[in-house]
Amino acid sequence: MNFSSVKPIILASASPRRQELLQLLGLPFTVVPSDVSEEMEVENGDFTAYAEGLALRKTEAVAQRYEGHIVIGADTIVVHEGKVYPKPADHEQAKAFLQTFSGKTHQVITGVCVAVDGEIHVFSAETQVSFRTLDDRLLDAYIASGDPMDKAGAYGIQTAGALLVEKIEGDYYNVVGLPIAKLTEWLRGQGWIALEAGEASVDH
Repeated sequence: MNFSSVKPIILASASPRRQELLQLLGLPFTVVPSDVSEEMEVENGDFTAYAEGLALRKTEAVAQRYEGHIVIGADTIVVHEGKVYPKPADHEQAKAFLQTFSGKTHQVITGVCVAVDGEIHVFSAETQVSFRTLDDRLLDAYIASGDPMDKAGAYGIQTAGALLVEKIEGDYYNVVGLPIAKLTEWLRGQGWIALEAGEASVDH
């Protein structure tokens, strides 16, 4: 299943997970990391607005340099009991994060922004992730693998971090880093991409 696009696509993210998910569309795209600051305050406990704001910041930073392109940016955050859990600074912090999630449910929110010729669309997806009750030996082995260190919340559900998860409610790929089905639905609805088998696209 391949799609065609009416304009060149840029992914404003260096995340290999997002690149792999976008490749599911069979579309060529260019990776242009935004390199913007991710320092932003959570206002009024609105974590959805926070994730969407980070995605918007990343996307706009790239879109202003690439007119005539479809620029897609995203940011994934892990939230538990009113606190955001970023990528861990070291192994000790990674273990502290995972111990906090043990036997409990947290939220993963991905904000997504699409910019095309000055048009901006922002949306998000949220998934509930419940962890098993974890033992130190399993945690230490997982952390020693190095897998948690470049991931928000200190785990990857698509890698060995799956062993920590009891269940999820919502979009699995949102936890990986990009709600690809929701993104595809919107891009198709706007006519920015179309199935190569003859689906008509909107003339922009």
